[in-house]
Amino acid sequence: ELSIKNGIDILRIFDALNDFRNIATALEATKKYATKNTVASGCISYTQSPVHTVEKYVEMCKELKNMGFDTICLKDMAGTMSPYEAEHLIKGIKDAVGDVPLILHTHCTTGMAYMTVTKAIESGIDVIDCATSCFSNGTSQPSTETMFYALGQYGIETGLNEDVINKVNDYFKPIKQKYVDSGRISAKSMATDAQALVYKVPGGMLSNLVAQLTAQKALDKLDAVLLEVPKVRKDLGYPPLVTPMSQMVGVQATVNVLTGGRYKNVSKEIKAYVKGEYGRAPGKIDPEVQKLVLGNEKPITQRYADLLEPGFEKAKRELGERAHSDEDVLSYIAFPAQAEAFFEKRDRKEDDNEIHFSIREVK
Repeated sequence: ELSIKNGIDILRIFDALNDFRNIATALEATKKYATKNTVASGCISYTQSPVHTVEKYVEMCKELKNMGFDTICLKDMAGTMSPYEAEHLIKGIKDAVGDVPLILHTHCTTGMAYMTVTKAIESGIDVIDCATSCFSNGTSQPSTETMFYALGQYGIETGLNEDVINKVNDYFKPIKQKYVDSGRISAKSMATDAQALVYKVPGGMLSNLVAQLTAQKALDKLDAVLLEVPKVRKDLGYPPLVTPMSQMVGVQATVNVLTGGRYKNVSKEIKAYVKGEYGRAPGKIDPEVQKLVLGNEKPITQRYADLLEPGFEKAKRELGERAHSDEDVLSYIAFPAQAEAFFEKRDRKEDDNEIHFSIREVK
């Protein structure tokens, strides 16, 4: 509701496990508060595994269409979709969902994206996600300007204004440079890493693993952790490695390697996942791992959120006058520590303004 109120037109709604019970509430709210510009985009977290087949993805897309989404997006967060996979997947989906616009969102992490996007276009994709060229490639998307130029030679009219997309890039070039100079954009995140084709590890997850191991003075264990990631993923029923599952699987793989024993220590997030709190696993969770994690406790089968009390009004009461708007309350619910730090900084600034105002009045 508040995203729409604040000017967001396209709401891309996804679930990390592709458990569509978890996105029905967001779709319902999007339809309820929609303006004439609002687009509800149902999203599939794309990955490869024995349980993620073309037939399975086609069935998912049919389900999203039946739920009432305006568009369907394939979210290839690790950039591992190949041109071959794109061709067969997109043709199958287009045959199944008819005139519902189909979107491809992929990353250049593995160096595959430009080939995959081109093959997707040939196979009937309606929308491709791109990034202004100075922020493109690496763990980002293909370059807008590059694809604009290439599609022009194919005779495909994109509707983009060349002058405008160049102005956008010129605006962001110095901003990017500031981030590079300050070290907030790393060379690794802008590079190609074909290892993701083997480990299915998205760029953000890889940088998290490097940071964790560096903090533990154990960066020499990175290769062992990367080998452990697909094993943990298999044990957990092949969850797509997208937020939050990528972080959870990465942390568990790291712990397994550093402790020298698999599942000797288990994070509370992994326990919640195995219990069913994040939704249905795409495949079967290894029974021995489930026993190790849960003991005799039984996993839940219903949607976990249905068991929770509404939290908005409670958070609003907790914040009291510190919340100036409903947006503040939502920020606090999603990111409590960061929101409270922001509120304190804002309050100090307001106090300073009052002091300065009083001094000017005295003068």
